[in-house]
Amino acid sequence: MEPGTFRSDGIGGPDVYWRRRMLVLVGLLVVVAVVAWACSSGSSGPGRTSNAQSNEASPSAAPVLAGLPALTPTPKPSQSPSPSPSKRSQTPKPKPAARERAPGEPCDSKDLVLNLQGKTEVYGAGGRPAFMLTLVNTGKVMCTTDVGPRSVEIRITSGSDRVWSSADCISGDGVDIQRLERGIPYVRTIEWDRRRSARDCSADRAEARPGTYVVGVRAAKLKAPKAVFHLR
Repeated sequence: MEPGTFRSDGIGGPDVYWRRRMLVLVGLLVVVAVVAWACSSGSSGPGRTSNAQSNEASPSAAPVLAGLPALTPTPKPSQSPSPSPSKRSQTPKPKPAARERAPGEPCDSKDLVLNLQGKTEVYGAGGRPAFMLTLVNTGKVMCTTDVGPRSVEIRITSGSDRVWSSADCISGDGVDIQRLERGIPYVRTIEWDRRRSARDCSADRAEARPGTYVVGVRAAKLKAPKAVFHLR
């Protein structure tokens, strides 16, 4: 064959032949560039972006990789755990200040101490039982309270039998307002004539029999220990 001639073998002219060879070469270059890019992307550290990786590629792959989009990892926002409800600071509510009581106002029951005690435990024939009642104001200022027989009742019982009461057959309204200074006790002595009493003052007052009796005091919101005594 002469140098100036070209055998196509049915493939076409020389332009078609070299165009196909060029396409094959470009395809190989693309494959090499993609492989090189994948390898460099997998071996790079977490702090390097894809732009730096593309600069480290081979010079032959740079024109092909120039058209690929840059891959920049998007950092995830850090989320701090929210405090649990039990750990949240809770501001205590201020308590309302207690009102100062003025001198002469009615006593508060929580400031009063009531006590009742007997003179002795055994009373012989004809002896009259005697009891001493005390009431003390423990508040900061002087106060007033009713110590009359209707408000502060002395009651003697024997089992379930109501034998005698200081509130039976009283004259007047039975009110006795006393001024209680702080720490100074109010003292009253009660003597029992050993006879029964009843709310009906017209009933006969029978004499109490010898035996065991209990004396106690009844007052609103106030309590005092009871005392046991015996009649001979």
